[in-house]
Amino acid sequence: MEVITSTSSAAASVLISQTVELMIEVVTETKNVFVEKESFSELASYLNRIVPLLKELNKKDTGSNVENSFVEVLNQQVKVAKQLTTECSQKNRVYLLINCRSITKRIGEITREISRALSLIPFSQLGISASMKQDLGQLCDVMQSVEFKTAVADEMILEKIESGIHERNVDRVYANSLLVSIAQVLGISTERSSLKKEFEDFKSEIENAQLRKDQAEAIQMDQIIALLERADATCSPEEKEKKYLTKRTLLGSQPLEPLQSFYCPITREVMVDPVETTSGHTFERTAIEKWLADGSNLCPLTMIPLDNLILRPNKTLRQSIEEWKDRNTMITIASIKQKLSKPVAENEQDVICCLEKLQNLCEERAAHREWIVLENYIPTLVELLGGKSRDIRTRTLVLLCILAKDSDDAKDRIARVNGVIESIVRSLGRRISERKLAAELLLELSRNETLKNCIGMVQGCILLLVTMSNSDDTQAATRAHELLDQLSFSDQNVIQMAKANYFTHLLHRLSSGSEEVKMSMVTTLAEMELTDHNKSSLFENGALDSLLHLVSQGNPRMKETAAKALRNLSSFPKNSIQIIKNGSVNSLVNLLYNHKSSECLQYELAAIIMHLAMSTMSQNYNEPPVSLFESDGDIDGLFYFIGSRSLVQESLLRSFYAMCHSPLAITVKTKLRQNPENIKSLVLLCENENQKVRANAVKLFCCLTEDGDDKEIIDRMGLQLIQTLIKIIKSPIDEEEIASAMGVISNLTQSPQLTESLLQAEGLPVISACLRDRMQNRLHQKQLIENTVGSLCHFTIPTNQSSQKKLAETGVIPLLVQLLELGTSLTKRKASISLGQLSKNSFKLTHPIARHLGGIFRCFSPQLDSRCPVHQGICTVESSFCLVEADAVSPLVRLLGDSDLNVCEASLDALLTLIEAERLPYGSKVLAEANAIHPIIKLLNCPSSGLQEKVLNALERVFRLLDFKQKYGNLAQMPLVDLTQRGNNRTKSLAARILGQLNVLHDQSSYF
Repeated sequence: MEVITSTSSAAASVLISQTVELMIEVVTETKNVFVEKESFSELASYLNRIVPLLKELNKKDTGSNVENSFVEVLNQQVKVAKQLTTECSQKNRVYLLINCRSITKRIGEITREISRALSLIPFSQLGISASMKQDLGQLCDVMQSVEFKTAVADEMILEKIESGIHERNVDRVYANSLLVSIAQVLGISTERSSLKKEFEDFKSEIENAQLRKDQAEAIQMDQIIALLERADATCSPEEKEKKYLTKRTLLGSQPLEPLQSFYCPITREVMVDPVETTSGHTFERTAIEKWLADGSNLCPLTMIPLDNLILRPNKTLRQSIEEWKDRNTMITIASIKQKLSKPVAENEQDVICCLEKLQNLCEERAAHREWIVLENYIPTLVELLGGKSRDIRTRTLVLLCILAKDSDDAKDRIARVNGVIESIVRSLGRRISERKLAAELLLELSRNETLKNCIGMVQGCILLLVTMSNSDDTQAATRAHELLDQLSFSDQNVIQMAKANYFTHLLHRLSSGSEEVKMSMVTTLAEMELTDHNKSSLFENGALDSLLHLVSQGNPRMKETAAKALRNLSSFPKNSIQIIKNGSVNSLVNLLYNHKSSECLQYELAAIIMHLAMSTMSQNYNEPPVSLFESDGDIDGLFYFIGSRSLVQESLLRSFYAMCHSPLAITVKTKLRQNPENIKSLVLLCENENQKVRANAVKLFCCLTEDGDDKEIIDRMGLQLIQTLIKIIKSPIDEEEIASAMGVISNLTQSPQLTESLLQAEGLPVISACLRDRMQNRLHQKQLIENTVGSLCHFTIPTNQSSQKKLAETGVIPLLVQLLELGTSLTKRKASISLGQLSKNSFKLTHPIARHLGGIFRCFSPQLDSRCPVHQGICTVESSFCLVEADAVSPLVRLLGDSDLNVCEASLDALLTLIEAERLPYGSKVLAEANAIHPIIKLLNCPSSGLQEKVLNALERVFRLLDFKQKYGNLAQMPLVDLTQRGNNRTKSLAARILGQLNVLHDQSSYF
């Protein structure tokens, strides 16, 4: 290097300062370079170490005689570094990447030159310290020996480019992959528009560079451009199509025969990988390698020994063969299209054959796929999807899938065909093989934004995909799931999936979407008609937590909609039990009580609580019972709230009704009955103008009176409530409400005061008319009839003959007799009770028959056959309520064999009224004639000790009659003996007494 003369001390100092500033600028600039960032970073680290040393050196008095050539060398190299960093932060990134090896080399040269400049510092003349001298020495050694290497990722890109240029026949897929790799390394977006812009800038950069570069580099850059132009992003589809059609038009329409030189002399076939031997002849690689491997070192053509066994690729011949193949393939592709354009019905087999050829060509090379697309095959193929031939449709789907894969141009062309998605979707509803291909094609097409937006909009598409996702075919199910995932970008698609019972994406949005998206998803759940399976699945997959969060934390509208959705899901009992176990009841109730909650929200919350309560009615009794509320105060608080909010009254009344039928019913009923305010509120609700509220209030009132523990209720009931209940019974609006009102009356404990109130309210004709109407119209309203018969019991109290007569005058006694055979078990029992209570007064009400005077007056005496066989007087149903006259004896006897012991006991009680007091012989005879004695004796075997005791008392009286003892004694003996051994103390004693009557035991036995 030319020796630079010394400068003055002042000039050297200024130059050092300028150099320091330049170094700082270079260090800053290295942070903005596009390539070889690690190498530039290492250079910057060296400069950072040099800067403080130069600053220290600048403080020294260099004097006029000191050689300062190192300063100018250093300054010059730092300027070179500044220029390099500027270029690498401003020029086209692809261009820089292509030149990254030379850039790395230049960084190394700059580093070493800077090191050399530092080594020229005259340490002895400047009086530099030993430590500073040592530091500079070490730094120079490092900078001299450092080796900068091209980044691994950059090197891989360069190798791919070199390989692509060398292979010559790389296809579009290779070019696409290469371009994407370049973009990823350089941090460029892989969007098509971004890649195209970067490529155009690269070409411009090359054009500018070629003005000052040598010819070899220009050729290399042209090769790189040709390689990258094969990528989709670098050339518009229109440009590619134009180039293709121009080239194909020039080729003609007839395929060319291969040249003789294309054939391998050994195989006699067109070569694929031609290689040249030292003899100058070319063979197929595999063939000549086998020839040599078999031990021959002679040329197969000349049989002259080869100088060596080296095989050299014949690139020129290989390129010629490939060009010939490409020419013929283009012509073949164009000719096949003409055949596919003919009507399918005329040449179905030809179409299948053509599709098979096209598929084979597609599988050979990516370039063939591109040519088929550019030949505009896609509209023709889509048309084939509408045909009747399953084989053609299947092959067409395969071909379209191959063409669309990794080809944006093919997808865009498919998108431009009218009705294409509809045609593919129809295949989703066909056989499984065709269905899978259609799903695979749609999955590939969904990577195109235009097509992805269309797929979900096709009617039935999402439903078919959801159905397919549940297929037993794993591959089909997987493809369907993948496609559904792709389509989940759209909220509307997600809603359609949910309506098809596919909730995965809806639940994800519900938990993590924006407020607007959450509202959309919640609204969907709120309005959908869900099956129990859907509701269970939603809860199992996390819907509960999301909905509870939205109900408590969302804005007012969100709370209302989320509550509506939760109401929808909580209608499934299993879900409601989960809400209770989750500990969410208190938060829902507190929100219900909150004065800031809107009426709409309170309405939904009340409905949710109703579902929770109803779920406790159908619990699994193998598990510990679940209670809706933890304390009695919660019950009172909720019931108090019923009276203050009319909108929630119906739901909350139904809630309490449900709780009264849960495993903890006794606790709930007791608490409601004990609080006077609860009964007062319920009485008022029974008079509510809203029919639904009133009906549910009466229903709950009926429930609270079912157990017979109704003292608190009766104390707070007045004539007005009785009148209200009778008014409801007269109303024809709601049969269930009528049944509940009738049930309240039926359940109340019998008392003269209650009977009087019912009579004052004109209840008897209303109740009897109700029974008559239902029986005449054959309406099968079992509960209503049960309650009606139970209500009539209030008018049959034996101590109130007046009410009994009024009952008989209504003509309902024959109806009660009919119900002994037609009614439910409860109806039969209540009818038996009523008839039995009426029968208790029959003897008193029987009209006695005057004794005949004999003689001529005998002719005027009543006929003997009109005498009642039991009461020995004149009996009628209306006047004396006689069971015999009412033809009730036989039906009551038949009830003795009923499976329900309560029915048996009630019928027995009624029959035993026939043998009370002096009526024993007459009544026993009637019972015997009705074949009642035998079933009465059989009741000794029943498990009820109370019923057994009644039977024993009856038999003890009947067996006082000698005829009956003789006739039925043996029949009763074994059951009686059995009772003396297994009965309780009372039944043992009674059984022993009867055995004494039968002379089986001594009358002084200790059993008595």
